[in-house]
Amino acid sequence: MPRWLSAVILSLVLPLSAHALTPAEIIAALADPINSTGNVADAVDEATGARGWMSTDMKPIQEGKIVGRAATALMRPGLRNDTRKYPNHFLQILDEAEPGSILVYVMQDGIDIAAMGNLMATTAKVRGLAGAVIDGGVRDITEIREIGFPVWARRVGPATSVGRMISVNKQIPVMCGGVMVHPGDYIVADADGAVVVPQAAAEKVVDLLKQYADKESRMVPIIKEQKSILKAIEIYNRY
Repeated sequence: MPRWLSAVILSLVLPLSAHALTPAEIIAALADPINSTGNVADAVDEATGARGWMSTDMKPIQEGKIVGRAATALMRPGLRNDTRKYPNHFLQILDEAEPGSILVYVMQDGIDIAAMGNLMATTAKVRGLAGAVIDGGVRDITEIREIGFPVWARRVGPATSVGRMISVNKQIPVMCGGVMVHPGDYIVADADGAVVVPQAAAEKVVDLLKQYADKESRMVPIIKEQKSILKAIEIYNRY
């Protein structure tokens, strides 16, 4: 049988579930209010066998939920008396990231240094970025709240990066909040913190979230009726 004919037959018999989700479909699923970062973290654990949740001090400066794909950049401390000119990859990726992206800024060995202030937040807002997750600090939070740009950071403080940090690179894998983030990975952040969903595991995570939601929706009436969470867990095996 010709190879092309085999491919056609295979495409006809494959179940509809074999349809690969688009990035937009994955983002829509992760953005569903029913899918908290708690459930997303559980799904990443189950799908990958590894932690997806960032450090517990990664907190929002205002309430809300963001979902988008990571656009990464890294800074490190500068050396004294180093007068060389370095490109600013933080600003470059800010101007280059696709609308809907989430900036993932890492201040290597500079957690108390602000990676973003009001001017950068204004730029991100007008460019249609979804938010920022910062392994480091953020400043000008009163203005950023007024701008309405969502930011998660490990610190809040006034210290500038100018003269303290130098840019390393952009759109590279970075360790953010204890989790490796690759450009294009999915970031989900809400009031509880931030979670990374690796691209390769995203469809599996979405499938698990559907299962969790179905189980939890069935468990709530049992808990209310039986006044027991153990009974619901026994029936649906959802912890």
